[in-house]
Amino acid sequence: MKIWKKNLVAAAVLLTVCGGIYANWAYSQQQAVSDITDTFDESKLMSSDKLVMAGDSAISEDSVNTMTDYFAAVRLSRQEARDSAVSLLQEAMAYGDETATQTSTELEEIVNLALCEAQIESLVIAKGYEDCVTYIANDAVSVAVAAPENGLQQADVAVIADIVLTQSDYTMDQIHVVEVK
Repeated sequence: MKIWKKNLVAAAVLLTVCGGIYANWAYSQQQAVSDITDTFDESKLMSSDKLVMAGDSAISEDSVNTMTDYFAAVRLSRQEARDSAVSLLQEAMAYGDETATQTSTELEEIVNLALCEAQIESLVIAKGYEDCVTYIANDAVSVAVAAPENGLQQADVAVIADIVLTQSDYTMDQIHVVEVK
């Protein structure tokens, strides 16, 4: 009789935990955040020869909150995509077939990209810029930087590009600097 009660309690706890996990998963599916490529403004994207910006305006308190929201949303989107990829790769590794070494290599690449992005972001912020987010994908590096009061100048872009060049193996034509206003 005691064993039956213990099994019933264990089953009830397991069912409750599984229900909570499912509810969390269902809720997170509703909270979709747009991809970083959808948030870049092409009129502010640096080409290989010059920086093109759309108008200068003073930074207000509302725009600072908007910038903070922007950087938080991009970081969240990037982290969710990376977490999803890591969990899929870990599942593939769990099966232990011949693709385990390839999966392990892909997982290591994701970790290295995340580390490189974090290093670039922290160095750009250390240079005095308010906030920054880096996204490495498809043989290119995109660096979104909070606009200073007078906007990004050529010297600012050169400093940011130098940081990316020293922290990664990308060339100048693979680096995109975006000013976030």
